[in-house]
Amino acid sequence: MVTALAATLLAGASTPAASAAGQDRPELRKAIQAFVDAGFTGVQVRVHDQQGEWAGSAGVRKLGQSAKPPTNGSFWAGSVIKPFTATLVLQLVADGEIALDAPVAGYLPEYELDRRITVRMLLQHTSGLFNYTGEYYDDGTVVPGIPATGDAWLPNRFRSYQPEELVRLALSKPPRFEPGTDHNYSNTNYTLALLLIEKVTGRPYAEQLQRRILRPLGMSGTMAAGTRTRLPGPHAHGYYQKEDTVVDISRQNLSLLAGAGDLIATTQDLATFSSALNDGRLLPAALLAEMRKPHPKMGYGLGLYVQDLGPGCGTVYQHNGSPPHGYGALMYSSPDGRTTLTGSVTWVDSATRGPAKDFQKLLNELVQEVFCDGPAKPAP
Repeated sequence: MVTALAATLLAGASTPAASAAGQDRPELRKAIQAFVDAGFTGVQVRVHDQQGEWAGSAGVRKLGQSAKPPTNGSFWAGSVIKPFTATLVLQLVADGEIALDAPVAGYLPEYELDRRITVRMLLQHTSGLFNYTGEYYDDGTVVPGIPATGDAWLPNRFRSYQPEELVRLALSKPPRFEPGTDHNYSNTNYTLALLLIEKVTGRPYAEQLQRRILRPLGMSGTMAAGTRTRLPGPHAHGYYQKEDTVVDISRQNLSLLAGAGDLIATTQDLATFSSALNDGRLLPAALLAEMRKPHPKMGYGLGLYVQDLGPGCGTVYQHNGSPPHGYGALMYSSPDGRTTLTGSVTWVDSATRGPAKDFQKLLNELVQEVFCDGPAKPAP
């Protein structure tokens, strides 16, 4: 829970601010205010739909100050990078440089991977490879990895890691299951995908990301963080509480999630990417269709979740994200890319994840407001 001090500092500074074409969307303002009422320190959201564009924020940018979060500020977007990584791999498939169902070991022989593990399995999390940030089993068993959450992460939050180091650690542990026999979300898969991209192209991942996606789409506020520890430009602050101390963690090093969770982005850039991906500008139709084929266990395709919102809502393609603590990111799109929802939330986190326990309920209400049928709305 947010401390009494934090709650006091938030008081009187939570009325949502809105921008984008000057239109008022009271239903969206109410939905984002609900995050602050539940204990989140700040939220920024952007919606593109049939009514045009709306962007708003609520809460505070920084504890102890009254300024609201910027409506297009930068933030640690975490695992939202996975669809970017998957898109880069699939572009190389389209170029004939990679075969989707070929053994990864054929491209990265130095890691002596099980030859049954294919490129597709990496992107869909069906490789069975140990998750280098730790494995959590249904029976309560935990096999630790690199400290990536909780009090153990806090003193290590500026440590730099190399992708090879992360993969070697994962491969030193037994796999969770035989390749292709199950599904388990593992950051190891996407760090290997980063290494695959670099091996095939002979160029750094961040350079390929810029050349193939960010620069063509004009996404100047997005980057692979690498070992960078500061967010560029205006941004909201995230926090971590250890005992009675609240630590500002807006500075952190996400190299422990290379290619899997080390993205810096803005709401506008995520909307641009999500729209371009789903309207077919980034991938050939056949490969976009492959990306959207969900695994039956968790509805995960190749870097995207396929989510059926039910009657009156339809299907959305999404991938949210969170770095170790203090930040959460949203990225949703309709199948045609014409309706998008992107955003970021900040909070005072803790080893028990603080107000994040309410996140899914609040998020569901926001998503339904954007993508589900409601009362007749005026034309744009």
